[in-house]
Amino acid sequence: MILVTGATGNVGRHVVAELLAAGAEVRALVRRPESAGLPAGVEVVAGDLADPAGLAAALTGVESVFLVWPFLTAEGAPEVLAAVTEHTDRVVYLSSSRVRDALAGRDDPIGALHAELERTITRSGAAWTFLRAETIASNTLGWAGQIRETGVVRGPDLPAAPVVHPGDVAAVAVRALTEDGHTGADYVLTGPDVLGRADQVALIGAAIGRALRFEPVPPAVARARMLADGRPPALVDALLAGADAPRRPAVPTTTVRDLTGTPPRGFRDWATEHAADFG
Repeated sequence: MILVTGATGNVGRHVVAELLAAGAEVRALVRRPESAGLPAGVEVVAGDLADPAGLAAALTGVESVFLVWPFLTAEGAPEVLAAVTEHTDRVVYLSSSRVRDALAGRDDPIGALHAELERTITRSGAAWTFLRAETIASNTLGWAGQIRETGVVRGPDLPAAPVVHPGDVAAVAVRALTEDGHTGADYVLTGPDVLGRADQVALIGAAIGRALRFEPVPPAVARARMLADGRPPALVDALLAGADAPRRPAVPTTTVRDLTGTPPRGFRDWATEHAADFG
C-alpha cells in the first residue's frame, strides 16, 4: 500500500495513475473525498497534513509515502514526519531544484522552504528520496484566464528553465516508491529544453492555434497586482523570488531518461495535451 499526498494535484494525479498501472495498491490522502475525482481502485481517505494527529488511519498498513508539502512554511512538518515514521520509513518527497540556490546562500523563499523540509525528513530517520523538480509545466495553467480573455500573458520575466512535464516527475516518483536502490538520492528532474516565459507562451499559442504574446511586467508592479488580488504576502514573495536577480545557469539533466528509460517530454508535448485548458 502506497499513500499519496497531494493526490488531486497536477503531479499527484499522475502518480496515482502510474501506480495503478503498475499494479500497486494506492491510498490517497485528501481533504474532501467527495470531490477528489480519483480513479476507481484508489482508496480515498480524508485527512489533512495540517492535522498530524489525524493521520493514523491514512498511514496504517502503508509501506511508502509520496509527500507533497502544501504550505508556505515548514511549521508542523516535524509532527507530520513523526506520524509517518510510526508506520513506515520510506518517504519520497517532491522538492524543488531551487534547493540548490538556498544551499548556495541565495535569497530564495521557495528553495529555503524545500531545504528545510529536506532537513526535517532527514532528521526524522526516514529512508528518503528527494525529487528536486525544475519548474513544472502545469504551473502555466495559471495563465489560462489571461490567454482566453486577451491573448497576452503579463508577468515578471523569470529566468529561463528546463521546464519538466508533471508526468515525468511522477514516473520517477513511482520508481522511487516501488523499487529498491533510491534511498538517500536527491534527483534533479528537468525537461529537455531551457525555455523562458515568452517561449512557453508561444508554444501554448501553437498548441491552440492562436498568436499569443508575453508582456514582461516589472517585479514591483507584479507584486502590487498580486497583493491587490488578495494573495498572501508570503506567497507573493515566494512567487517573485529571483525575478530581478541572476540565478544559476539552467542546465537540463538526464535523470528522467536514466531512471525511466524514456526521454523526458518537452513543454510542446505538455501544451498540446492541455490545449483545451487554454482554448
